[in-house]
Amino acid sequence: MNTIKHVFFDLDNTLWDFRKNAKFALDELYKKYDVENRYGFTFEEFHPFYHDSNEGLWALIRDKKITKEELRARRFKEAFDNLGIDNDALAKIFEEEYMETITNYNEVVDGAMELLNYLKPKYKLHIITNGFIEVSKRKIETSDLKGYFETVTYADEIKILKPDPRIFALAMEKSDAKKDESIYIGDDWIADAVGAKAFGMSAIFFDQLDENLSMDDVPTIKHLDEVKNYL
Repeated sequence: MNTIKHVFFDLDNTLWDFRKNAKFALDELYKKYDVENRYGFTFEEFHPFYHDSNEGLWALIRDKKITKEELRARRFKEAFDNLGIDNDALAKIFEEEYMETITNYNEVVDGAMELLNYLKPKYKLHIITNGFIEVSKRKIETSDLKGYFETVTYADEIKILKPDPRIFALAMEKSDAKKDESIYIGDDWIADAVGAKAFGMSAIFFDQLDENLSMDDVPTIKHLDEVKNYL
């Protein structure tokens, strides 16, 4: 990979620890609205229902089966309904406050800063994210990630999500990069690894969830420090 000049990253769960920060934010809201005392379910009982709802809905967005607006309308309602809490008003409050609350927490993925400091002197660094644009901006600007990236490409800019090749093409245009000089690192097999390869870029799959998926010429890593084996 000695021709690489540009390194592109996914944001959520590749650099910015969405799962950890989301759990912190949800715990804060759960306590604020006294959900355990009102309904008898602990936060630890609630959290798997939210996680399953959110992950499943984001997969549907990636596959162009629902919109982001549908995700926002459904994720907390489904989580509460499946847990056994019938309160649509509470679900709506959680959705309204969650987007603000999550950016109060800014944990990055283990090894992210060490990797960025290793790469920064050698490559131009960029981000391509499917996340909501305003929230994603705050995640970068208020965390340790600020200042490391030449460009950030938000799927919301053109209302098209990875793995659609047009989002990768927009990133190339914004960064003045070429496919054969670029590599993409992300944790979503379809959106990141398959999407980048289909576009014509090199890719590294960050297999945080031990999915054990593979493709020719796409290295799989379990920790970010393993990127140093390739770059």
